[in-house]
Amino acid sequence: MRRVLMVLMVIGSMFAVASCATVPPVLPENVKWVEPAALPGAKLAVLAGDPAKPGLTTYRIWFPANFQIPAHFHPVTENVTVVSGSIYLGMGDKLDMTKGTVLPVGSFGLVPANHRHYAWTKEETVVQIHLEGPTGITFVNPADDPRKK
Repeated sequence: MRRVLMVLMVIGSMFAVASCATVPPVLPENVKWVEPAALPGAKLAVLAGDPAKPGLTTYRIWFPANFQIPAHFHPVTENVTVVSGSIYLGMGDKLDMTKGTVLPVGSFGLVPANHRHYAWTKEETVVQIHLEGPTGITFVNPADDPRKK
């Protein structure tokens, strides 16, 4: 009985390793950055999945220093990790730089679906976002949406 269990465990781990081996890692030099229409001046790099389709997605957003993201929300929960720099995150219907919490490098934040929030940077910053797609961005004030200008 032990021998059968041992054989099954070995075979199972071989399949696990084989399935992981088919997904190449994303090395920094292979990251492809594009400017997202909703955040001109920032850069976005999809690492896995497709934010516009159902399924797990991971992407990074690079922000220059002194970047502001007006109040907005997303249709899905976002898991945000600060990879470099720092970002200020506030909750509410309007960007208010007198409020909010600074998230330094290494910080993690969870923003629930449809939760109104805003953000800004004081230095160049990269955040990594994990979510279950599809996702999108809706600005609380439609006049803040650069896609409509």
